[in-house]
Amino acid sequence: MNTKITDIFFDLDHTLWDFDKNSQMAFDRIFKSQYHEINIHDFIGHYLPINQECWRLYQNDQITHQELRYNRLRFSFDALNYVISDENINQIANDYIEFLTDNNYLFDGAIEVLEYLKPKYNLHIITNGFAAVQEKKLKNASLGNYFSTITNSESAGVKKPNSIIFDYAVNLAGTAKENSIMIGDDLDADINGALNAGLDAIFFNDKKIEITQNFKQINHLLELKKYL
Repeated sequence: MNTKITDIFFDLDHTLWDFDKNSQMAFDRIFKSQYHEINIHDFIGHYLPINQECWRLYQNDQITHQELRYNRLRFSFDALNYVISDENINQIANDYIEFLTDNNYLFDGAIEVLEYLKPKYNLHIITNGFAAVQEKKLKNASLGNYFSTITNSESAGVKKPNSIIFDYAVNLAGTAKENSIMIGDDLDADINGALNAGLDAIFFNDKKIEITQNFKQINHLLELKKYL
């Protein structure tokens, strides 16, 4: 156990909340009701990497919130060679956000590790996700009671990996950077962002991608017990 650490900051999507699984279920609901001809697995195969790239552009201020919501769908349908109007894309975008938090699957071990950490540390969230949606995820997944503070990019005014959001979160938590550690799945936003801001970090590498940097990393959330 790292006795210097008092405060743990978690990313939410792809770290605790299983975004890919919940996302697929939201699209499956939409397609079954309106777009029967679309194969959900084919769509998701295109959508997941496209969405990830759109989020990378968004967190680096290269596209807007609205462009993110539109582009990830437009590019996915284009990749399927599926003809669809902008009006229908915008309707799907709205339905998707509405349905997304109806399913709240978490990564294996999420509740167990939070139960383990909660008595020992102050727990917090730092997310680039949109405030209203993230609040619903935390509530519907029964995660809210584990966290003392929630920092989102809208309240901080910047997105990870900008060091300002980490400064904001640490100040909101009433702690110090040298006593703080960030846990997340995104090497740029979560890990490099936290390290550059002066926090420690642990990379949640559930997909077991090969990395050249010598970061602390885990493949399963319960492995946090090795470090904390």
